[in-house]
Amino acid sequence: MRGLRLKSLDELGGRASAVLTVAPVAGVRVRVLGIDPGSRRTGFGVIDANGSQLAYVASGTIAVTDGEFTHRLRTIFERMRALISEYQPAEVAVERVFVSKNADSALKLGQARGAALCAVLNGDTRISEYAPRAVKRALVGYGAAEKTQVAWMVRQTLAFDGRLTADAADALALAICHAQHLNMNRRVVR
Repeated sequence: MRGLRLKSLDELGGRASAVLTVAPVAGVRVRVLGIDPGSRRTGFGVIDANGSQLAYVASGTIAVTDGEFTHRLRTIFERMRALISEYQPAEVAVERVFVSKNADSALKLGQARGAALCAVLNGDTRISEYAPRAVKRALVGYGAAEKTQVAWMVRQTLAFDGRLTADAADALALAICHAQHLNMNRRVVR
């Protein structure tokens, strides 16, 4: 099988265990869905990655500003299921939740993130998490970059001229960050 390699004990420093590494095969397109979760606006971005070549597929925002919180969670889940069905990503990158000063906001964000992730879980799709600072560092080179800088880099990287909301730009940034990690992992395995 191409893309699979079992490391020898010598490569593992003589330890008594082995590690199976899996990497995307060069020349194979990988569809990546980025999710920027939110209890009122969940951004999504879909790209196709083929090595270092990235192509924009789709992006947008799931806006759920009305209704009870449980209804908003259900809406996030249902719309994310529809996106998964339509775009069929092989990989998903989601923003890791960080706790700031407001614990209630962090809990709601975590629940919205959970609704989106439950929609993704199907046994085949790999999910990776990235801290906001790591995504900014991967795209802009600076972990405290402004949202406008991240959006500008997303546009440049994907050669995208269309309308882009802040949530969609963040989701595309997650997808790009993950595609870069996939490409780097593929090179390391080779």
